[in-house]
Amino acid sequence: MREAYQSDLRHIVDDLLDMAEMVGTALEGATASLLEGDLARAEQVVTADPHLDERQVELDAKAVELLARQSPVATDLRLLVATLRMSSSLERMGDLAAHIALVARRAHPELAVPEQHREQIARMSELGLTALQGAGQVITHRDLALAAEVEKQDDELDRLMLEISRQISSSDDSAYTNAEVIDMTLLIRFYERIGDHAVSLVRRVGFLVTGDSLDTLGQSVDVEEF
Repeated sequence: MREAYQSDLRHIVDDLLDMAEMVGTALEGATASLLEGDLARAEQVVTADPHLDERQVELDAKAVELLARQSPVATDLRLLVATLRMSSSLERMGDLAAHIALVARRAHPELAVPEQHREQIARMSELGLTALQGAGQVITHRDLALAAEVEKQDDELDRLMLEISRQISSSDDSAYTNAEVIDMTLLIRFYERIGDHAVSLVRRVGFLVTGDSLDTLGQSVDVEEF
């Protein structure tokens, strides 16, 4: 009986990592659709998002069942509680990737990202993906030193968001169309929130490992909305 319970806990972690991989695929596809005008990839990301939602529902049901059936304590209890929050963060990251793909689809056949911001957006996507992959490693190895690196990547995402926002707001009226201003404002926010959710993931692992509050890794990031 105990071996089955431990196996269930391992499957919980595996499911989290599977969700993280699905989000990574969605983010890569969304950015490719955005920067390359690839409508097919945009459609793939949007179509795949409900499957990620289903995975969250299934994972949460498993965690709740184990909580009710096994009455876990100590680290096992923290794992299941943290799982319920981490699955939510991953599902929201998937939603954000789908929102990016929707911007690309709406702009098609034009590109939503003006030429002068393509490199910045590509960098934001790279940082978001690296942060997500780092969070997956933190979940796997419970490495809080690596968690600090994820926070640094999020800091750079924040800086890029502010940099692009300032460039847009300080330009003259002829530099951007109204659609470009709206799309860019949305896009930089979507990428920045992906980084916030990655930080939320690693802070849940910090809680899992230490039992301390979420603020122990630095300034509080407890993401509840997009």
